[in-house]
Amino acid sequence: MKKILLIMMAIAAVLTAKAELPSVTLQDIDGKSVNTAELSNGGKPMIISFWATWCKPCLRELKAIHELYADWQDETGVKVIIVSIDQAQDANKVKPLVDGFGWEYDVLLDPNGDFKRAMNVQMVPHVFVLDGNGNVVHNHAGYTDGAEDELYELIKNL
Repeated sequence: MKKILLIMMAIAAVLTAKAELPSVTLQDIDGKSVNTAELSNGGKPMIISFWATWCKPCLRELKAIHELYADWQDETGVKVIIVSIDQAQDANKVKPLVDGFGWEYDVLLDPNGDFKRAMNVQMVPHVFVLDGNGNVVHNHAGYTDGAEDELYELIKNL
């Protein structure tokens, strides 16, 4: 059953209309401005994950990916970018939480939801997989335990 699901996800990734990232200016957790249309990973795949500090499935997913992230980077060169949708008054919680978990992700803040709307994100967690050219080739919302393994299979196939 798991193989069938992986095959279906791979087919869906191929059939998904490729789209480039929209241009939205956000800040990273250090206050530096970042244009989302310029996000890249030197020809290697990227994962963009929309999340919030209050979202328990988001935290479970990001923790699970973190446990495997170093291996994923060694094997595929993938970069994970996480986009917090926490509102401005809660944005000060993001950096301490990221530091506390020891996450080595690139972290962007989207307190007004501009990038979230541009990417048509309705709920978190919501993950996008981009190929080495920066095209969105797969996305999914929600998280179930073990979904990170399926995500890794998609990345390996890029």
